[in-house]
Amino acid sequence: MKTIEEIRELIVAAIPAAAEAGAVEIVLNPSVCGQHSLKLKPEVALEVARFLRDSAELRLDFLSNVSGVDWPDKEIAEKVKVTKKVEKEVDGVKTTVDEVVEEVKKQVIPGCLEVVYHLFSMEKRTGPLTLRMKTVNRTDQVELPSLTYVWRSAELQEREVFDLYGVKFAGHPDLRRIMMWDEFKDHPMRRDYVEPDDFEYEPTAHDQVLQRAHEHRAKLAEASAERVGE
Repeated sequence: MKTIEEIRELIVAAIPAAAEAGAVEIVLNPSVCGQHSLKLKPEVALEVARFLRDSAELRLDFLSNVSGVDWPDKEIAEKVKVTKKVEKEVDGVKTTVDEVVEEVKKQVIPGCLEVVYHLFSMEKRTGPLTLRMKTVNRTDQVELPSLTYVWRSAELQEREVFDLYGVKFAGHPDLRRIMMWDEFKDHPMRRDYVEPDDFEYEPTAHDQVLQRAHEHRAKLAEASAERVGE
C-alpha cells in the first residue's frame, strides 16, 4: 500500500480544494504500529471519500469500522514570567521597583467530537487507511457529513456514533438511535455522561445496582413525606 504521504499527494492532485491549508492533514502515530491517518475538513470529506473509493491506484472499496471519540474541554496551565511593580522598603524608605515574577497562566482548549473511519481495499488487498473528522465543538456545532453514500457499511455505524456520542451526520438516510430508545436523553459514551440512579426500567439481580435502586426509592419517599408535611 502507498504511504500516507503518497496518498495525500494523490488526493491533492485530484481535488483542488484539498490543497488548501488544513483541508487534508497527516496525523502521525508515534506508536510501534505507526498507523498514521488523514484528518479531513468536513467541507472536502465527501469528495475525498469518493476519490479514495474510485481511484484506480487505491480502490479503497471497503469501510470496516466507524468509531467515535469524545474530546472534552482541556485546561492547560503554564508558567510565564511577567514584570510587576513591587513595593519594597530599603533602609526604612519605601520605594516601588520593577520585579520579574512567575505566574501560572491557564488556557482552556475547547473540546470536540471526532469520528474515525478505517478503510481497506478488497480488490488490491491493502489497508487500513484511517480517516478522521472533527466537529467544531461538543454542544451546538456537532454536524459532520455522512459517508454512507460512499460506503454503505457506514449507515448503521454512523447511527451508533450518533446515538452514543451525539454527532449529527448530514445526509444520512436514516439517522436515529440504534441502541438507546428514542426518548433517551444524552449520549452514554461521552466522558461527562452521568448515569441515572433510577434503575426501575432495568430489573437486575446485581447487589450494587439494587442498592442504588433502593436508595433512589428512599429519596423519593423522603421527598414525598416532606411535601405532605408542609
